[in-house]
Amino acid sequence: MAETVKQEGHGRSSILARAVSIVFVVLSLFHIYTGLFGASSAMLQRGVHWAILSTVVFLLYPIKGKGKRPSLADYLLAALAAATGIYALATWDRVAEEAGVTNKVDLVFGVIAVLLILEITRRVVGLPLMLVGTAFLAYAYFGAWLPGFFGHPYYSLQRITAFLYSTTEGIYGVAMAVSATYVALFVIFGAFLEKFGAGDFFVEASLALTGRFRGGPAKAAVLSSALVGTISGSAVANVVTTGTFTIPMMKKIGYKPWVAGAVEALASTGGQIMPPVMGAAAFLMAEMINVPYAEVMKAAAIPAILYFLSAHVLVHLEALKEDIPTLPPSERPPLKKAIADKGYFLIVIVLLTVAIVKGMTPTKAVTLAIGSILVLDLMFNKDRRGFFRRVYQSLEEGARGMITIAAACACAGIIVGVTGMSGLGLKFSQVVLSMSGQSKLFALILTMIASLILGCGLPTTAAYVVLAVMAVPALVKLGVPLLAAHLFVFYFGCISTITPPVALSSYAAAAIAKTDPNKVGWTAFRFGLVSFIVPYLWIYGPELLMQGSAVAILRAIATSVTGVTMFAIAVEGYGFLPCTFVERLLAGAAGIMLIDPGFVTDLIGLGCLAVFLVIHLTRYRASKRR
Repeated sequence: MAETVKQEGHGRSSILARAVSIVFVVLSLFHIYTGLFGASSAMLQRGVHWAILSTVVFLLYPIKGKGKRPSLADYLLAALAAATGIYALATWDRVAEEAGVTNKVDLVFGVIAVLLILEITRRVVGLPLMLVGTAFLAYAYFGAWLPGFFGHPYYSLQRITAFLYSTTEGIYGVAMAVSATYVALFVIFGAFLEKFGAGDFFVEASLALTGRFRGGPAKAAVLSSALVGTISGSAVANVVTTGTFTIPMMKKIGYKPWVAGAVEALASTGGQIMPPVMGAAAFLMAEMINVPYAEVMKAAAIPAILYFLSAHVLVHLEALKEDIPTLPPSERPPLKKAIADKGYFLIVIVLLTVAIVKGMTPTKAVTLAIGSILVLDLMFNKDRRGFFRRVYQSLEEGARGMITIAAACACAGIIVGVTGMSGLGLKFSQVVLSMSGQSKLFALILTMIASLILGCGLPTTAAYVVLAVMAVPALVKLGVPLLAAHLFVFYFGCISTITPPVALSSYAAAAIAKTDPNKVGWTAFRFGLVSFIVPYLWIYGPELLMQGSAVAILRAIATSVTGVTMFAIAVEGYGFLPCTFVERLLAGAAGIMLIDPGFVTDLIGLGCLAVFLVIHLTRYRASKRR
């Protein structure tokens, strides 16, 4: 009897899994269709996207824990999520005609929708973001009783709910728009690349290119993470994708376990800032400041290159210092075979980049890129077996991958809505201006600290949204260009994943490396020190964001590359041989001065570099003669 019940339960689980799988495929096809032909209305796009995902969440993340069977309560919550989503779609035109005035039924559905979002955020994204969303809701209702500066006029429950549920300023605002358009399609694109073998190709090609050099697997981690970052745009996803191959190989040739984990965490974090497919927050940034995504890509290009260059130099110096050998020839994948088998994925990345740079909308460009994967696979992949299965799995995994981002964006919609309604953003900006004493540098430091703290508990997208609506206006008032200010917040939100005490990508890497997460976190933080300097420099030297004359940009690139190399030597304490304390000071000063694209700082940096080279090379030659 018990066996029969168990089989019946398993049967119900299988039916549910198949049903969810079909729903995911349909949702992905919906996004691909609207990516090519557009939706009849913005609300249809956002409403369908959130209605389906919010319903499925309660079935995939049941109250007993992920992987468990949904309970009756989970089915009830799923039904309520579907009802609130369908109701929002059905009544949107009527609400718009009434200028947002809602009745009691609207109020009930709105309250339920907001509460469901908080529960979805808790289950999918985590408790910290749910608590932040709850705090903002509490401020919207109880802020009228706060004394002094942060108080605001009284808002009734009906007004708060109507603003968040029945306008495009709350749940269905900019954040949800980005999730339902750009992010959804790029997640599907990443799923297609992964299922059709692009991830394996990038890792194999990276190992083939770097394996014959000292510390090859570490350099492969840097290169493959830069490439895989164009697929995922997620630091933790990048770690578990490439780190599974690179971390064991780094340990095998002599890297300490915590160093191997730190290298992978550092490199994977950079995937969020690596064009053409950056983290979800980058698409949100383009929407919030109303610039083409190509402009965000262009501005992020040099900082991303400097990030990965510093990582490459650091792992090379670590290999020299620890006398780590090259990868044995028998363990290096043949480059020619890798390119012959899957090299056409490079065409897909180039095609996507060129399409966006040439002015095609990101949604249409990525939809065409998805199509190119299918065409190129049929043309060049000799193994046609399982083609349609891979297509189905890509569509399913693409929609499944939207859940976390959509949940974060829904909660971010609450935060943005309350901030706009209450004027909290303006008040916070005034506090930043007051605390900084109108000093741009101090305001930047305060914003950096806030970004790193928020990034400890929140995903990059949510951390970026909070700072974009609250801190960025203060930076703009102090004369920081809008795009530079937004990139500043975005960048520090990204690198918070390697900043202790909560460094999520370092923790993921530590699990693979089977070592102490704190050691991995602090080592990754040390390796990433240069990344804490670069954002300040593009504020004062916009050439690093490709703004200015071609000559100025080229000079900035040349001096910044030299500066990053020198700063890496200072961090690692090794050049051609171990550096003395004075040499590390000179290398660090040269690095900071040369990364800053100013003329005077370049002269100072070159002077420090010259002195460093004279002292260091003299010691190196003397050591060779002994």
